This record gives sequence, structure tokens and C-alpha cells, in this order.
Amino acid sequence: MGITTGMLIFDDAEELDFVGPWEVFTAAAKMRDGDRVVTIAEHDRPVRCNKGLRVLPDHTFADAPRLDIVLVPGGQGTRREVDNPVVIDWLRTVGARCTWVTSVCTGALLLHEAGFAQGKRVTTHWSFIETLRARGDVTVLEDTRYVRDGNLVTSAGISAGIDMALWLLGQLHGEEFARTVQRYIEYNPAPPYAAAV
Repeated sequence: MGITTGMLIFDDAEELDFVGPWEVFTAAAKMRDGDRVVTIAEHDRPVRCNKGLRVLPDHTFADAPRLDIVLVPGGQGTRREVDNPVVIDWLRTVGARCTWVTSVCTGALLLHEAGFAQGKRVTTHWSFIETLRARGDVTVLEDTRYVRDGNLVTSAGISAGIDMALWLLGQLHGEEFARTVQRYIEYNPAPPYAAAV
């Protein structure tokens, strides 16, 4: 049976927060029949991301398919969207039906507002740890790439979302499959500064 992963996007979302996991999940979908990955936004207009990339969402909240996984990226837009009841209500409703609820970077802020991170262990971008802790009823871990608490998986900033997505593939389809995808996308998590030429 296929797995549908939905990436929430909004203005000022951090590009790699969702494009990194998008690469992981779409590479996996090419190797497995039935899996699909979609972008979902409140409106059907192009979304202008944090660094200027424009993305046309596949679906709006009104016509999005049923999801098995929802991913919430971070970026400057989270500071606005946390006060957007349409986004939070959609996330609360959809996330309650998902097998996995995930975030990258400051996307954890939206998951907290929607109730998924409250009372849980999470992580976020290093510069946002104290801000998220100050919201209360959450344990924010430092110096970790991703954290699982039940069906909630949060990751640190930007590139950490790739690590989280590969881990999640391992949970869904086995570690060997996740390693195959990792090799296919030629992702080596060793920092480039350690690779002197």
C-alpha cells in the first residue's frame, strides 16, 4: 500500500527544510510503486520561500489527499503562521489522522501550537531552542539532529531534515532501503570541512 507524504508550504518557508526531505521521499517513491509526495498550501498561488524560491503547491487545504505523513518546514514564515488559525486548524485536523507528524527547524513551533509537541521531547534550530522552550509544556533537546517521541519526529535546522527523512524511511521500509536511497541521492552527512582535497 502506498504512502502519501504532504509537505506544508507557506510564504517564507525555508527552502531546504522541505526540499531536502522532498528529495529523500521522492527518490524513495521512484523505487516503490504507490508512494507519492505532494506540497500543500493554504492558497493555490505560488509560495515565495525564505530565499526567494517560488513553488506552486500541488494542493490547497481544500483538496489535499489523505496523508500518512505530514511535514512542517521552518523559516521566518513560521512566526506569522503560528498565529494563522486556518493553518493551525488544518494541521491539527490532518495531523491527528497521520501515522507520522514531522517538522524541520522552526516548524516545531507550528506543531506546538497545534498541540502535537506539547508535553513531548522535540528539537529545533539551535537559535530557536530558548524561544520554543519559553512557550511551555515542551522539552526541547539541544545538539541532536532529530528526536522521536511517539509518532512525532522533529529535526534541527535545515539539513537535519534530510537525516530525519532517511531515518523515517528506515522505519517505514527498513534500513537497507533507506541506505539505498541515501546512496542514490549521494548524501554523505560528514561535514565538507572534514573532506580536505
